[in-house]
Amino acid sequence: MPVLIYDGDCGFCRWCVDLGHRHLPVMPRVSAWQRLDLAEYGLTRDEVTTSVQLVGPRGLRASGARAVAVLLLVQPALWWKVAGTAMLVPPLSWLAAAGYHLVARYRHHLRVPGAPACAVPRDR
Repeated sequence: MPVLIYDGDCGFCRWCVDLGHRHLPVMPRVSAWQRLDLAEYGLTRDEVTTSVQLVGPRGLRASGARAVAVLLLVQPALWWKVAGTAMLVPPLSWLAAAGYHLVARYRHHLRVPGAPACAVPRDR
């Protein structure tokens, strides 16, 4: 079974995972990287602290915007599949990756209603 690995110390990241649970009918198992043995998943601390990771059977590995796109591709609704496909095709894939990188880098500045502040150090 696939697992979506995210930063459990980040309020914005937790909010995004909650949003997925509320709006996406198909969600993989979700776990904060802080609760996992990263070696078991073939991941490093640097990988899990910089972007979300999707790891699954048959060598499935995707991170960042690509992980989000794969998650959208498995949804039953056509519009999610179209969005996921678009996120994988250049030039939209480049924009999705750049947007993801920008949000991930500055997530400690992002405040969302009802979520605690991101515990990621600002100097990262």
